[in-house]
Amino acid sequence: MSDAYHQLLDATIQHLEDLKSRGVRHVAIEPETLRALAQSATRIAAPPPELRSSRREEAQTFQPTAAKPPTQNVQSLLTSAATNTGSPVVAAPFSSEAKASAFAALRERALACVKCPHLASSRKNVVFGVGSIDAQLMFVGEAPGADEDEQGEPFVGKAGQLLTKIIQATGLSRADVYIANILKCRPDTSGQTAGNRKPTSDEMATCIPYLHEQIDLIRPKVIVALGGTAVEGLLGKTIGITKLRGTWKTYRGTPLMPTYHPAYLLRNQSLSEKRRVWEDMLAVMEKLEMPVSEKQRNFFLKA
Repeated sequence: MSDAYHQLLDATIQHLEDLKSRGVRHVAIEPETLRALAQSATRIAAPPPELRSSRREEAQTFQPTAAKPPTQNVQSLLTSAATNTGSPVVAAPFSSEAKASAFAALRERALACVKCPHLASSRKNVVFGVGSIDAQLMFVGEAPGADEDEQGEPFVGKAGQLLTKIIQATGLSRADVYIANILKCRPDTSGQTAGNRKPTSDEMATCIPYLHEQIDLIRPKVIVALGGTAVEGLLGKTIGITKLRGTWKTYRGTPLMPTYHPAYLLRNQSLSEKRRVWEDMLAVMEKLEMPVSEKQRNFFLKA
């Protein structure tokens, strides 16, 4: 094998080890690439014809044939894996039944999770997520509140009701999208009878592998991060949602739109703030190549 091949192979292995350390369970490989890898492996593993000859022929001096360079598909795979750390990391395409089974297994693991003992002891329900596992659009919030903890479903309180209206304004329904949070458990509020607290960095880091697997299985075309904490959990950004909202980012190879959390709009109901969130959603609709009517374009504009 050439030095270039081994360099690419080493870089690929290192890249995959890095992904594994970050909780990634699957990577995408196209069927034709798998075939190319299998063919290449056969050529490498097969002994030269001389070794399969008779003993008399084996006694003769022979020159082993040089190994063939990797096919273009294999070369492309190695180069991409070694140099493009921002590429999407998703499960390879498989049947809808297998996908549903994998998602159900993931849900069961999340529901039984006790990695954060203080959260596990105080929660009423694990809030796994809701919506279509084939959704093109995924919303990611911060963490469950009291209503969500009670019902076991994300965004069902007043903020959730507003999110539902926003989704419906795009022409979609909650059943068409997928909604999840950085944290699957409500942050404990010891000594408090009401209110919520922000998840800690350790809590987010512990729980986010579940979200990674959800994204890997759903494979949304666009992710919307709702609020500064969601953006911090996904991107590690702490510069504030005001500066980040409305600007496209990339998360695990998927376009990501940061915008205000619906709870913010409940506190600040000015037309200008509603318009900012709606402009973010218009950008999402355009990214998804959804039809946008003139009426939709004019939502929350002053008469």
